[in-house]
Amino acid sequence: MSVRSIIIAMLLSCTAQWSWAESPTRAIYAEEFKRILKSHQGDLVIVNFWATWCAPCLKEIPDLLRLQQENASAGVQLIGVAVDEPTPNSVEVERFRSRYFPTFRTYARAGTEMDELAQVVDPTWNEVVPTTYLLDRDGRVTQRIQGKKTLEEFRLALEAVSRR
Repeated sequence: MSVRSIIIAMLLSCTAQWSWAESPTRAIYAEEFKRILKSHQGDLVIVNFWATWCAPCLKEIPDLLRLQQENASAGVQLIGVAVDEPTPNSVEVERFRSRYFPTFRTYARAGTEMDELAQVVDPTWNEVVPTTYLLDRDGRVTQRIQGKKTLEEFRLALEAVSRR
């Protein structure tokens, strides 16, 4: 393999690994969120509903990012959904995300209803943040975790899903 091929392979690897980190927060509606989740069937998906004003949310995001990093080779994907009030082009959420959690792939709600996106995964969501859902490789919700949890608690929950 030539040096040029090795460099290109390394660049492609880095691009694939960090592509979400470079993507700004995007406001979405429920139909697009359904398509996003469907595109991740085959992966174990962690969906985290959070808000910039939620202190427990902000404390657990680094643990969720670490959990995804530790399990990336097993096809674990972390998707954040900010439930903050919509702003044009999700500017407030993006400003916050890019400053404090630049590798956190997250979306913002575009609609006026706080629970529009949450109802895609859980029609009984009670507007508690943080709320984290674990989806199996078929896209089914296997666990709903509410309130701030530790990295170890998330690890145990993910282990239970991955054994199924």
